[in-house]
Amino acid sequence: MGELTLTVVRLGLLVMLWLFIFSIVGVLRSDLYGTRIVTRAPGGGGRGRVRPTASTPARSKKSFTNLAVMEGPMRGTTVPLKESGVLLGRNPECTLVLDDDYASGRHARVYLDDKTWYVEDLGSTNGTHVNGEKITAPTPLQAGSQLRIGTTVLELRR
Repeated sequence: MGELTLTVVRLGLLVMLWLFIFSIVGVLRSDLYGTRIVTRAPGGGGRGRVRPTASTPARSKKSFTNLAVMEGPMRGTTVPLKESGVLLGRNPECTLVLDDDYASGRHARVYLDDKTWYVEDLGSTNGTHVNGEKITAPTPLQAGSQLRIGTTVLELRR
């Protein structure tokens, strides 16, 4: 084996060793500091509000408009409900990013279907509870229904 080949092999192994060390440091950092929580501006991050047209009917005054955190680390936080749905979990891509160790990355989804709001568990580890009962299928939410994800309790508001 020539000297050039031996030097290239040594440098390749050295680069692989450093990549391995950086990956270990990245995993340790995420374990120590947890999921990065991204705060978002209310109303969808600066986008304009959608006005009802013929294709998007206006919500009635009796419909729910907000999802409020009643208990847990984010108590007092409110998120406007969208007809397309609200994603709840620890991932920064979620509409409401939960700072809760018992919440999954993509934990649950609250969505509107035929003038009724539903909550659906997205295969979370610890489950989603509505009024103290663990749900396994999309469940309709009524006025006063409490939705529990880990230690966070949410409620639909008008």
